[in-house]
Amino acid sequence: MPVNDENIDRYCEEHTTRPHERLVAVARETHEQLDAPQMLTGTVEGRFLEMLVWASGARRVLEIGTFSGYSALAMAAALPDDGRIVTCEISERHAEFARRHIGASPYAEKIDVRLGPALSTIAGLEGPLDLVFIDADKTGYSAYFDAVLPLLAPRGLIVIDNTLWSGRVLEPEPDDESSQALAALNDRLAADERVVVVQLPVRDGVTLVRRA
Repeated sequence: MPVNDENIDRYCEEHTTRPHERLVAVARETHEQLDAPQMLTGTVEGRFLEMLVWASGARRVLEIGTFSGYSALAMAAALPDDGRIVTCEISERHAEFARRHIGASPYAEKIDVRLGPALSTIAGLEGPLDLVFIDADKTGYSAYFDAVLPLLAPRGLIVIDNTLWSGRVLEPEPDDESSQALAALNDRLAADERVVVVQLPVRDGVTLVRRA
């Protein structure tokens, strides 16, 4: 079931600043060339991520799950001149697609696409990280959270996507591993005294996490 009414979603998109030209091209080609184009971040969440980077003054950003590169490009637009994004992608096809669009953008020097398991990439990183965006395999979310929390800057922010999972987290089916994993993570975060959490009904659910 949809999290939000389609008319409300459309209204929000119509009243959000249009994405820049490169993001329009990424969105179009994602739908034309890649499987599961519904994974695209899109206008509203793209601007939301950009706004978080801008408001927080983030310089060092980690993204787990590049897909077609839309969200990395959206966030890069708000980075300061010395800001950088490391984005992790397990699919060679997706990484190649993202690198092509990133290379044609004004932000090519700010985005580093790392191909391979995200946990391996994270193990080679040093903190502090100012913002972490988690949007990859849902069953891996808990492990990603555990891996990045020690690297998070004192005023850093973890942004976790799809935490409502089209409402399926309300009553997860026993054979739905993603719903089960997300519901368990939501419960775990809400009870974790190390962090402060807010879950928002943006797109398919976005959870913001900071240190307590």
